[in-house]
Amino acid sequence: MEYLKFYLVFSCWIKFAASVLSSDVPQAPVPIPKEKLLVLTVATEETDGFLRFMRSADYFNYTVKVLGMGEAWKGGDVGRSIGGGQKVRLLKNAMEALADQEDLVVLSVDSYDLIFAGGPEEILRKFQQANHKVLFAAEGLVWPDKQLADKYPLVRTGKRYLNSGGIIGYAPYINRIVSQWNLHDNDDDQLFYTKIYLDPLQRESLNMTLDHKCQIFQNLNGAVDEVLLKFGTDRVRVRNTAYDSLPVVVHGNGNTKMYLNYLANYVPNAWNYEHGCSHCDDDVVDFSQLKEYPNVLVGVFIEQPTPFLPEFFQRLLTLDYPKDKLKLFVHNNEVYHEKHIQRFWEENRNVFNSFKVVGPEENLSQGEARNMAMDLCRQDATCDYYFSIDSDVMLTNRQTLKLLIEQNRKIIGPLVTRHGKLWSNFWGALSLDGYYARSEDYVDIVQRKRVGVWNIPYMAHVYLVKGSALRNELKERNYFVLEKLDPDMALCRNAREMTSHREKDSPSPESFHMLRPPKGVFMYITNRHEFGRLISTANYNISHYNNDLWQIFENPVDWKEKYIHSNYTRIFTENYLEQPCPDVFWFPVFSEKACDELVEEMEHYGSWSGGKHQDKRIAGGYETVPTDDIHMKQIGFEKEWLHFIREFISPVTLKVFSGYYTKGYAIMNFVVKYTPERQAYLRPHHDSSTFTINIALNNKGIDFQGGGCRFHRYNCTIESPRKGWSFMHPGRLTHLHEGLPTTGGTRYIAVSFIDP
Repeated sequence: MEYLKFYLVFSCWIKFAASVLSSDVPQAPVPIPKEKLLVLTVATEETDGFLRFMRSADYFNYTVKVLGMGEAWKGGDVGRSIGGGQKVRLLKNAMEALADQEDLVVLSVDSYDLIFAGGPEEILRKFQQANHKVLFAAEGLVWPDKQLADKYPLVRTGKRYLNSGGIIGYAPYINRIVSQWNLHDNDDDQLFYTKIYLDPLQRESLNMTLDHKCQIFQNLNGAVDEVLLKFGTDRVRVRNTAYDSLPVVVHGNGNTKMYLNYLANYVPNAWNYEHGCSHCDDDVVDFSQLKEYPNVLVGVFIEQPTPFLPEFFQRLLTLDYPKDKLKLFVHNNEVYHEKHIQRFWEENRNVFNSFKVVGPEENLSQGEARNMAMDLCRQDATCDYYFSIDSDVMLTNRQTLKLLIEQNRKIIGPLVTRHGKLWSNFWGALSLDGYYARSEDYVDIVQRKRVGVWNIPYMAHVYLVKGSALRNELKERNYFVLEKLDPDMALCRNAREMTSHREKDSPSPESFHMLRPPKGVFMYITNRHEFGRLISTANYNISHYNNDLWQIFENPVDWKEKYIHSNYTRIFTENYLEQPCPDVFWFPVFSEKACDELVEEMEHYGSWSGGKHQDKRIAGGYETVPTDDIHMKQIGFEKEWLHFIREFISPVTLKVFSGYYTKGYAIMNFVVKYTPERQAYLRPHHDSSTFTINIALNNKGIDFQGGGCRFHRYNCTIESPRKGWSFMHPGRLTHLHEGLPTTGGTRYIAVSFIDP
C-alpha cells in the first residue's frame, strides 16, 4: 500500500514538472505565408538593370509593386553623391494605404542594381528568425556621414553600418519610419534612415536591427572579396564566405555594379554547369516572322596598317545578309590601304545600299570617326542597327550579323580571339583604376567551356548596337571621346556607367541636382557560336611589296588560308600526291596567290644574279651550277621561308620518306628565273642537300613554254609542272637531274636544298 501511494505521488509530481517545463519551451512560430510579402521598389524608367531585377523577381514569384514609373527623377545622382530622397517620398505615399495591415511584411529594395537569389519563403523565414519588426541591410562602410560611425551600436561580428538599399519589416512599423520624412527629393535617403536607427529610443520602440551577417541582404560594396558563386544542381547562389550565409537579396551598391553584372550572369538561374545558359533564347528576334530584314549601317575602321585587308573585305562581302539592307561606312586612316579600298569600292560600290569612304585626308581621330559613323545611324530613323567592325577582325561565320540581331540586346558583340592565345575582344572585369582585370570565368568563356550570352564591362573591335538605343538611352553624342581613354574604352564607360545629365528644362546651376536616373546600358558578348578571330597588327611591316607574306609568325592561320594550297591537307587525309619518278613526289603546297606574290616580290627587288659562277652570296664565292636567281635572304624572307619548310614541308617528308626526320634546315633558298634570253636550262647536277623541293610558281602553256625536269638515272622526265605544286626528291647520289630548256616566256620556281 505504501509503495502504491509513493508511486501515485511520484507520477503526479513528474506530470506536474513536465507541464511546467513544457510551458517554458518556446513554440516554433507559424511561418508567414508568402502571400503576406509585398516587394516595393522605385524605378522611374525601365532600364536594363530594372528589367533584370524584374526577371529575378518573376523567377521566384515575388509580388512586386513598382513606385514612380514614368515620374521625372529628382533624387540626385545617387551613384556619385548624396540623394535618393525621392525613393522615401514614394515609399511614404505607398505605405499610407498599407499602414493598418499588421500581418503584411513589406520588403523595400532598390531595383536598378539589385537581384534576388532566393525566394519569398526563404526571406520570410530568415526575417522571422531575426525576431525584430524591422530589419535593415548592413554594410562595412559608413555613408554618407562618416562622423556618425561612432554612434552605431557595437557588434561583435558582422557588418556594423546601415544600408538603405534593403529594408524588410511589418507594414505598420515601416509606415511609422517613412511617415517621418519631410525633406526634399534630392536629400539623402540613407542619412534619413541612419538618424532614425541611431536614435536609441526609436531603435527600441520600432524594434529595429541590422542584418549584420548578411542572411538576407548582401551589399557588395566593400565585400566583394567575401562573395563567391555557389553552383548547385538547380540554380546558382551567392555565398558570403565570411559568415557562411546565402543572402537572398544581392545589391551592387557603390562601385560594385560591374561585379553584380558578373554575378547576375549566373544568379539565380542564368547559367549553370548542368543546363548551360537558360535565358539565351528568351525574347529573341525570329527572322522567319519578319516581313523584311532590318536595315544595318556597317562601320568599318582601318586605324593602323592591317594585314590581310582584302581578305577582310571579302569576308564582309560574303556575310549572309541582304546587301540592299546594308549601308557601308569606311574610315581609313592609312594611306597604304587606299589602294585596297579603291579596288573594293570599284568592284562593289553598287552592291550595298550606300557606300561612304572617309580617308586619311580628312585627318579625323579615331574617336571622331567612330562618332561620325554612329551619328549616321542615330540620325537616320530607318537605321535599325549599327554594326561596328575593325579591320583586324576576321569574321569566319557568315551568319554573324543575323546571330547578333537574333539575341535582341541593345549592345552585343561576338566573341573573337587571337589564334592560340587568350587575347580576345572583351574584358571580364575591371581593376579599381578602370582597366583590365581577369574575371574568374574569363578563360572558360574564351575557350568556350562556358557558352552563353555574358554581361561584360568592356568590349572592342566588333559589336552591334540597336538604332533605337542610339536614339534613346545613347542619344547624347561624342561617346567615343573621353579624357585619357581610347575610343572603345570611352564608349564602354559612357554606356555602362550610370551617367546622369542635366535636364533640358533645368539649365541653371542651382537646379543641377535635377538629374536623370541611372542609365547604365548593359553590354553583352556571345560565344554561342564560333564567329572568327582577331589578327595581330602590332608588328606589321609595310616596307615590302607584298607585306602579308611576312605574316607567317604573327598570323599563322590567316597566312595559311591565303598562301597554302586548298588541297594541301588532302595529302594526309586522302594520300593526295603523285610519284611520277622513283622517289620523286609531287604534291600541292602553295596557293596561286602565294605564287604570284612571291614572283612579284622578286621582280620588285629586281637584282637577279644572271646565272654567273662568281657569286659573293655563297660561301667560297663560287657556284658550280649557277642559276639566274634571287635568294630569300636578299629580300629578308629567309626566316619566314625556313618556318614554312618546317610547318608545311617537313610533315610531307615524314610521310613519303618514312623514318626520316628532317631538321627543316636549308642554307640555299631561292627563286629561279628561266627565260630563253638569259638562262633557259640547267645542266645535269646533284643538289647539295639530303632532299630538295622545287615549287612551280607559274603556269606552263600560259606563262611559259618548255621547261621541266629530267632525272637521268631513271630516264624519267616531268614536263608539266602545276602552279603551286612542289617536287620533292633526294639531292645527293641517286637523283642526277637537269632543268629542261624554257623555249618561250618566263618560268619561275622556288627551290630549297634541305638538310645540306
